[in-house]
Amino acid sequence: MNPILLDFPHQFTTDRLLIRMPLPGDGKVVFESIQASINELKDWLPFARYEQNEQKVEENIRESHIQFLKREDLRLLIFNKETNEFVGSSGLHRINWAIPKFEIGYWIDSRVSGKGLMTEGVQGITDFAFRELNARRIEIRCDSLNYRSKAIPERLGYRLEGILKNNSLSTDESSLRDTTIFAKTR
Repeated sequence: MNPILLDFPHQFTTDRLLIRMPLPGDGKVVFESIQASINELKDWLPFARYEQNEQKVEENIRESHIQFLKREDLRLLIFNKETNEFVGSSGLHRINWAIPKFEIGYWIDSRVSGKGLMTEGVQGITDFAFRELNARRIEIRCDSLNYRSKAIPERLGYRLEGILKNNSLSTDESSLRDTTIFAKTR
């Protein structure tokens, strides 16, 4: 079956969050969040090392919207359900629909970190993938030195399956890094 024919919700909620596909016009809030969080993001995410502007981020949002509709990549934006404040970006990436399997990636606006919002978001996305997409495997991969990112799958009961030694370069390309792989299966 062609994945473009799969019907599933484009948004869902958790106790405190609205999680939805990116929409044209979201670039402004995402850009502002990147700028407010750049010092935290640049150590872990390569895109944060490059100069950002609102137009480039809006272009990226619109590409993500198209990829979502084509079922190629399911980027998800996370908002506070009560205030509609942007919380962070996540999604289901590196999709293999034949299994189906997904990888969850995420980053949070540093102005709202430390409140359990991303943990709640990742749990919601995990539940969504198993319930709506019939996921058989969900992975979370992160730099072994990114302790805050690693804490999320650990809290949510993902199993550490392995550590890939010298698997990637640091974002500034000055050193080799290890990648931890966590997974849930069904």
